Amino acid sequence: MFNAIHHVAIICNDYPTSKAFYQQVLGFQVVAENYRAERDSYKCDLALADGTQIELFSFPGAPTRPSRPEAQGL
Repeated sequence: MFNAIHHVAIICNDYPTSKAFYQQVLGFQVVAENYRAERDSYKCDLALADGTQIELFSFPGAPTRPSRPEAQGL
């Protein structure tokens, strides 16, 4: 049985809007943020006070189909 989930990875199609949503609406704080030039994408680790974390990724041109690992999420 699981006791907790450490983090969830989410791929977004509008990085600035998604990042603002998780910060301003849900109360996440940025732990680390990196721009990855070789992928032209961002990776942002966000956390709540209780330690719950998400990884927010941007991938230009990510498929909208949910069946691929690079598909866009929330």
